[in-house]
Amino acid sequence: MIANYGYKDGSGDFFVIIDTDKCMECPEKPCVAACPENVLEVMIDDYDDEVLAVREAFRKKVKYSCGPCKPAGKEVVRPCHKVCALGGIKHSW
Repeated sequence: MIANYGYKDGSGDFFVIIDTDKCMECPEKPCVAACPENVLEVMIDDYDDEVLAVREAFRKKVKYSCGPCKPAGKEVVRPCHKVCALGGIKHSW
């Protein structure tokens, strides 16, 4: 399943996109520790699987919470992407 956390406003789409099927295959979930802003957490989904999620407090401000990892106008590999060997996490911007 693809989980989208974030929002859309007049300036664009700002979503953290998590492929929970890929996430379930990863027992360590290193992306949680790699996130310097503490945006990510491991939760139990409706099927009792451990999956990655964006913390509730950050869901309506992911553009700003994830912003320090992506300086404006620069293409960089975000820390959470770098440690996700399965490619289960993406950002829409």
